[in-house]
Amino acid sequence: MMKQSSCRQMTEPGFWAGVLVIFCTLSMGADVHQTLKTPSMPSRVLQRHKRDWKWDKLFVYEEMLPKNPPEKIGKLENTFFTKSSRFILSGEGANDMFTVNEYGDIIVNAMLDREKKSVYKLSASLIDSKSGKPLDKDDTFIVVVQDINDNSPVFPPDLSGSISESSKAGTIVMTVNATDADDGSTPNGRIEYKLLNGTDLFNINNENDVGVIRTLKSSLDREKQSQYIIAIKAKDMPGMENGNSATTTVTININDVNDNIATFKKGKYQFNVKEDSKLGTEIGVLGVEDKDEIQNKNPKFTIQNEFDKVFDIKLNNEKDGILSLKVPLDYETNSMYKFYVNVDEHTESKSPDNQGPNLQKKAEVSIHVIDVDEPPVFSKTEYNFNISEGPFSSPNIGAVSAKDPDNTGYKIRYSIEDANCPVAVDPVQGHLSLKRQLDREQQSLHTFKVTAHEDVPNGLKSYALVNLKVLDINDNAPELINGNLHVCENDIAGTIIGTVGAHDKDESSKRFRFTLAKKSSNFSLHDNENNTASIELKQGGFSTERSMKYVLEIEISDGGTPEQKSINLVQIKVCTCQTGRRIEYCRAYAQTGVSVSALLAILLCIITILVIVILIVLRRRYQKEVLIAKSSGEIHEQLVTYDEEGGGEMDTNGYDVSILSSACHDSSFRPGTGPSLYAVVKKPPACKGDMGMMIEVKKDEADHDRDGIPYDTLHIYGYEGSESLAGSLSSLDSSSSGSNLDYDFLHEWGPRFRTLAQLYGVDGSDTDSSD
Repeated sequence: MMKQSSCRQMTEPGFWAGVLVIFCTLSMGADVHQTLKTPSMPSRVLQRHKRDWKWDKLFVYEEMLPKNPPEKIGKLENTFFTKSSRFILSGEGANDMFTVNEYGDIIVNAMLDREKKSVYKLSASLIDSKSGKPLDKDDTFIVVVQDINDNSPVFPPDLSGSISESSKAGTIVMTVNATDADDGSTPNGRIEYKLLNGTDLFNINNENDVGVIRTLKSSLDREKQSQYIIAIKAKDMPGMENGNSATTTVTININDVNDNIATFKKGKYQFNVKEDSKLGTEIGVLGVEDKDEIQNKNPKFTIQNEFDKVFDIKLNNEKDGILSLKVPLDYETNSMYKFYVNVDEHTESKSPDNQGPNLQKKAEVSIHVIDVDEPPVFSKTEYNFNISEGPFSSPNIGAVSAKDPDNTGYKIRYSIEDANCPVAVDPVQGHLSLKRQLDREQQSLHTFKVTAHEDVPNGLKSYALVNLKVLDINDNAPELINGNLHVCENDIAGTIIGTVGAHDKDESSKRFRFTLAKKSSNFSLHDNENNTASIELKQGGFSTERSMKYVLEIEISDGGTPEQKSINLVQIKVCTCQTGRRIEYCRAYAQTGVSVSALLAILLCIITILVIVILIVLRRRYQKEVLIAKSSGEIHEQLVTYDEEGGGEMDTNGYDVSILSSACHDSSFRPGTGPSLYAVVKKPPACKGDMGMMIEVKKDEADHDRDGIPYDTLHIYGYEGSESLAGSLSSLDSSSSGSNLDYDFLHEWGPRFRTLAQLYGVDGSDTDSSD
């Protein structure tokens, strides 16, 4: 069994369907008593014969330093234990914090901390010392770390609360909850609270280890003090003088309520306002004083003696009164306003902080109207006139009137700035008249502005809106509607083939009458007296094979004053129909004429085709001329394709360039002697010195040859004229073996011509001849 030094005995229910018995023993009395520092109790040994293990729950205090000899907290006992067996521990802290000796004593080897770990679960095994085989089944037990008061209370950071001013006594302000890491089931972890200041206004009560701060009085006033800093002490081991403690401060904010009445800052206010100020213009500010915060200010302003019809007072963001204008002012009528304004406020408190007869709740307001040069004022802001459409006997419509409201009384002139307006105005009298007749069907309402301006330089202007409504007259003839009619091949006499109607652009409602302007042998018309008429078939036997043009001339009159009539042509098609006169196929009557639009379209197509043909012919002709010009190419065009770097004087065999100089010798060049392209080109005889003419010819050919590539600069060095004193410097002519020119004079031209002298001098000639 295990012996426990804590001098406690416990009985726990149920373990392998038996009762486990715990007992205390004093066999380790002296050591255990010293360790646990608790009085020893008589030992009671209870044995269970069904099982060979005897065990208990072990206890040890935290924060105890290891001792020498080590502290024994219990003993393992088993009926199978002999000298040849030994105990083994396993589990949490086994063989480190807890070990077992050869006698089964459990020893604590380290200082424990309950706040880190309060319970250790271990297993005990009994094995043979030699073979290592288990002698009994393993069993488990726990080591409970008992708490000591080694932690102080801890407050959370930034504690703050709030309460409204004038709150009743006993109102909860806030709660304070400190924590203690010690065991909360023991006094070590229980906390009590105490206020260190502010006890005249607040107190704190301990309720379930939480400090509740309440008010002691109802006299809190934000306007006097808006914040309190309170120190609080929290201590464990309640009711005892010793114990760990901590202090902190909490901030209590006093919230504002509307407990102050708004009053005027002064007894008189004076303002100036121009007479032309617009409605809603702010005239001035009636400043009020209210100690409450802005959100709790709610002053009410009242204007006396019906001046509230002229002026209005609204609140601004600071809850002061803004005096504004409700109606226009006129300096000539009234240049001074004086009235009184009252201010009042409903507060939450029945007894406001500021009260008494000396409060400034009434103020005198004086407003001086400033005269300004005002524009002309029309008798109306908007004029409405009516006039009938069509021809008029008198162009007069009406008149507008304006005057100068100032004392100067300038004359007024009238004008209409819109040049497209159909109305003219008399510049002096303001009479309106028509410039042309109007048509209601085009525009039924004309709106324009009439300008009135003072008849002085830089005079002021004003405008009035004029609405001219055009009244309707019966000036439009009726028009036929639903005129798409057809007759079916199987229709018989008396069949209603359709119903036509009429409408009129005029405004008034009318009764239209329908008649046939020209009698028809196949159809008749019946007026339904509801602005419609029915077309009835007189006889049947219509066929699409014998399709003819059937046209009805229907006369419609509107019965108005004056009466308007119209004759409308209705074309009727012959169709093959299904049941219910549903059209299946219609064959239109033959038409012999062609419309103007069709003729224009045909003519446009013909012109387009002719233009395309002409362009094609011109293009082919141009391409043919280009091909002929290219086929008769010239000698110099062989040089254009020579895009390789030649070998100089030594490279005269790869290309036959002698032909370039053959043109200078009439005896060696004949047009019929070979395929020489140079002979085809007509040019003046260059050897006779007419070089300028040849260049002009070549330039003309190059300008007109759009498909040819640009001439290379070699073309102007094809050959030199015969009149040149220097002779030809081209290497092309040097390829002929008959050259007898003397180039020795090049040695006399200086170092710049040394290389040229070596190539064409006597030595060079000899070398070439020998090669």
